[in-house]
Amino acid sequence: MASTTDFTERRHIPDRRSEFGTSTTGSEVRMKAAEWIPMLLLIVGGVNWGLVGLFGFDLVAYLFGEMSTASRIVYVAVGVSALYSIYLGSRLSSKRQ
Repeated sequence: MASTTDFTERRHIPDRRSEFGTSTTGSEVRMKAAEWIPMLLLIVGGVNWGLVGLFGFDLVAYLFGEMSTASRIVYVAVGVSALYSIYLGSRLSSKRQ
């Protein structure tokens, strides 16, 4: 049977969720839209290149037409997202040092 001292001691343990951005405290870490949109585009680009490498299937070209305006916009957006992620990675690494 747990005593009341165990309960009060447990209340002083730091909340582990705050490390992952799920806490509602003021020190939470959440991705902004300017960070998760490039991340989503990088995932789309990575999946597309994986499909091209494994099966020779270009998903973007299949969905939007081969080298159509829409597919070129997607390719450019993925490229810009990669450049932004390089910048974001260097910014994050400089904060840790």
